[in-house]
This record gives sequence, structure tokens and C-alpha cells, in this order.
Amino acid sequence: MRAQEKTRLAELENDKLMMELHQIKRDIEGQQNMAEEQRRLVEEQSRVLAQVKREEDKMARDRMQREHEKQRQNNVEMIKMQEEAAIRQEQEKQKTEEQIQARQRQTEKERAKIEQETLRVKAMAEAEARVHEAKLTEDYNKNILRKTMDGEKDKWLAAINTTFSHIEGGLRELLNDRRKLFMTVGGVTALAAGVYTTREGARVSWGYINRILGQPSLIRESSMSKFPWSAVASRRKQNLFSSATSSGEAKGSTVRSGFDNVVLHPSLQRRIEQLARATSNTKAHQAPFRNMLFYGPPGTGKTLVAREIARKSGLDYAMMTGGDVAPLGPQAVTKIHEIFDWAKNSKKGLLLFIDEADAFLCERNSTYMSEAQRSALNALLFRTGDQSRDIVLVLATNRPGDLDSAVTDRIDDVIEFPLPGEEERYKLLNLYLNKYISDENKDDTKSKWGPVFKIRKKPQSITIKDLSEDVIREAARKTEGFSGREIAKLMASVQAAVYGRPDCTLDSQLFNEIVDYKVSEHHQRIKLAAESVQPA
Repeated sequence: MRAQEKTRLAELENDKLMMELHQIKRDIEGQQNMAEEQRRLVEEQSRVLAQVKREEDKMARDRMQREHEKQRQNNVEMIKMQEEAAIRQEQEKQKTEEQIQARQRQTEKERAKIEQETLRVKAMAEAEARVHEAKLTEDYNKNILRKTMDGEKDKWLAAINTTFSHIEGGLRELLNDRRKLFMTVGGVTALAAGVYTTREGARVSWGYINRILGQPSLIRESSMSKFPWSAVASRRKQNLFSSATSSGEAKGSTVRSGFDNVVLHPSLQRRIEQLARATSNTKAHQAPFRNMLFYGPPGTGKTLVAREIARKSGLDYAMMTGGDVAPLGPQAVTKIHEIFDWAKNSKKGLLLFIDEADAFLCERNSTYMSEAQRSALNALLFRTGDQSRDIVLVLATNRPGDLDSAVTDRIDDVIEFPLPGEEERYKLLNLYLNKYISDENKDDTKSKWGPVFKIRKKPQSITIKDLSEDVIREAARKTEGFSGREIAKLMASVQAAVYGRPDCTLDSQLFNEIVDYKVSEHHQRIKLAAESVQPA
């Protein structure tokens, strides 16, 4: 039995060794397989990386080719517009002065008749509305005024009595103590002298600082602080009022972001958003900015889009008008250089928007261009000769063909702003309906600053009746040829007509009447403009 037990133990030990040998063999095979798999993985990664690099190379070449093609097309369009502008200028020179004067006289007569009739109708409507409203509210106002006056009378009498009692006590004490009387007179005299000296010194200092560091006189609108030290105060003021109104805005309508408050054609809006993203990324990578040209009929949103691009890309915004340059005469060159020097103070970069750019950036061979305007144009060309990392130049004009060829050579992106289509007009009507009608009904007096500041009287709320979507669609169809500004004026006229009613009610009949009147006015204006360009 002991021999058998030893034999069995030896066999078990032998089996154990055999199992360990098999396990070691399997481990070695697993390591070999893993090494083989890693080798294949490294080879696959190398192949994929090589493929990715080849694709990136190809995409970069394609992108450069597309950009070159796009630049070439822009140059062709610029040349074509310049040729068309030269033809138009030649045709305009052939017109006689007598024909122009005759057309002007006819236009003035028609305009005077239209304005007279409009003023008469408006005056009659306003007079009737005021009389009716006065009759309805006279008794109510009398009662309210009587109660208010009684309360104010009691309050002021109590305040006057208290004030005079304090003044009487103070005067009695001063008259009894001669030393205090002399000190009081001397203190009042010194205070008056100090106030006068401080006021005059501040006026002189402010004038000097304004000349040295102030905003250039050509800039009409800017998001930059007027003086370097006023940025902190403006930020505190903005934070104060934003916190004061945040609770009211949270309960009201949602705040629009992006380009939601700009109504454009979808393709144009995508292009604008792409430009805003490109400008923002250009700023982040410290690359040179691209200059832009916006052209199209008046009132199509060029200024608003430029402001939104600056806001979305995190740049400061400044606006000037080309018509302000000509009256400056020889000082125009200095003012142009002041603008570009002032723009370097912006730490975020500046988007400089020049409206009516053709007013002083027209062709230099034009006979109507003065020497001062030519010098101002040369100054701007000198400051924009190289691509800048500080300024984005955006030009806006209704006549792109009149621009000088050197100016168009500095433009990288050309964008046309056409008149809005029917769908865009429908969106604009809804936008301005909410702005002029619906938003007027919101109570803006609910604020935590109400007990501190006087809040203006809440206007009478507007009631909207049977103004369906079909009515607005029909209005969008009728207003073909309207610009965004004309649609805004139309809705402002609707608001004025509603306020002319005693009950402040807007219904479809009144809305259609105003729309029809504005459409006929638009057609009449087009007719007058057409007659002014045709020979008599």
C-alpha cells in the first residue's frame, strides 16, 4: 500500500509538471500572438496615417484652387460693374440742365400734393381721436387729479412745516453764537469758490482730454468706450441694469441669439454666418482680417448685418458715413488718419463700417471729385494697403460700380443684399408686429428699481382682433418690392393708426387699409422716381 501510494503521488506530481509545461507553452503562444497582433496594428495605423495625410493634402490643394477661382470671379464681377458704371456715367452726362430742372419742379409739385394730403388726413384722424379720448377721460382725470392734489398738498405742507422748523432752530443757534456764524459764512464762501474753480478746471481738462483721447468726430456710432478709463464704468453700468432687468426678461420672451433678429434669404444668411465664424476664427489665430463690400438697395439690412458680424465675432464696432468726409475739406485727410490711429486702441479688434462709401471713394478721374476728396481717398488707400490684424473694413453702397478700382482691389468678399422675397417679407411683418404692437402690451414697470426711480406712465394696451396668419401672408404678397426699412415704417404706421383709435384695437380691416395705402404710396414714389430720370 505504501508502494502504491508513492507510485500514485509520483504520477500526480508528473501530471502536475505536465500541466505546468502545457500552461507555459500556452502563455508563450499567447504572447507570440499578441506580438503579432500589435505588429499588424502598428502597420495598419501607419497605413491609415499615410492615407489621412494624402487626403489632407488633396483637400488643401482643392481649397486653394476654389479660393483662387472665387477671387478670379470676384475680379471679373468688379470689372464688369466698373464698365457698366462708366457707361451709366457717360449717359448721365448727356442730359441737359433744363430737363433736370423741369423734372425736379414736377417732382416737387407731386411730392407737395402727396404730403399735403397725407398731413390733412393724419391731422383730421388725430384731431378726432384726441377729441373723443378727451371726452371719455375728462371726468376720470379730474377725479384722479383732485385726489392726487389733495394727497400731494398734505404731504408738501407737512414737509414744509418740518423744514422751516429745522431752519428756524438752526438760524436761532447761529445768531446766538457769533463764532459759529462767522465759520458758517466762511465755509459757504469757500465752498462756492471751490465749486466754481472745480467746474472751470474740469471743463478745461475735459476739453483737453477730449482733443487728445476722444472718439474721432467722423465716427457716428461705436461700441468702444469714448475714453480709455470709461470702460470699467460702462461695464458696471451694463451689469447693474442687466441684473435689474434679468428677472423680468426671464419671465418674458426668450432672448434671441445669433442672427435670429436679422431676416435675410436663407442662402445669404448662411453666407453671413460663415463670414462671422471666419472673422472670429481669424481673430483667434491672429491672422489678417478680410475686408468686405455690401451692396444693394437702401433699407435691406447692410448696417444691421455689419453690427451683428462684429458682435458675433467679438470685435468692436464703429460706423461712419461717406457723406461726412466731403464737408471737411482739407481736414478730411487728418480725420481719416485719426480714425485708424484710434482703432488701434481696441484690444479686441475693430470692424469699421463705412456707409455710403461711394460718396468719397468714387473713381479718381471723376470730374465731380474735389482735390480734398481725392486726398481723403488716397489717405484711406494708404492705411488699407496691407492686410490688417486690427481692422475689418466693411463698405456699404447702393452703387458699387462707382467705387475706385484701387478700393475694390482691397475687397476680399463681395455680398449683394437684394430686396426681401415674399417669405422674408412675411417674417419681417411678424417681427415688426411683435416689436410695435405685441411688445407694447408688456408691462415694463415691474422692476425692483420702481420705488427708487420714477417710472413713466404705462401706455394703453393694444387689443388685436381677427388678425390671422392669412391676412399677414396677403400683406406680404402685396408688399412686393418693399425693403426691410419700408416694412418697418409700414408697421409703425399701423401702430400710429391703432393709437388714433379710442379703444386701441387692431383688426384686419384697419391693417389692410394701412397696407393698401402704403403700397399705393410705394408705387407712386417709384413712378415719380422713374419720371425724374426720363427726359421731359
